[in-house]
Amino acid sequence: MDSSTFIAHCLSFDEVIELPHFEKTSFRVNKKIFATLNIQKKQATFKLSAIDQSVFCDFDQNRIWPATGAWGKQGWTIFDLTALTDETIFDALTLSYCNVATKKLSEKYKY
Repeated sequence: MDSSTFIAHCLSFDEVIELPHFEKTSFRVNKKIFATLNIQKKQATFKLSAIDQSVFCDFDQNRIWPATGAWGKQGWTIFDLTALTDETIFDALTLSYCNVATKKLSEKYKY
């Protein structure tokens, strides 16, 4: 998935805003980050539950891995945008959004 497609997907969710976050771009709902994009490294980071993080990492440990330190233990998971299907990335993005958004907002996107 290229950066512009990723950004468009992030902004397609209700009440999302795009803001800088250090050297990355962040996507927030209710002032909380649910995804970041590192354009230079072509990586996205998502806020997943421990179970979802485990499932995605088991799927492909070379292209999906927990963030280092406490961030990874809190569910932050890094995805290589160049090596995964758009469907995999969009599934993780949707889960991340639903983990951070209010129940009312997330109901629209849950499977």
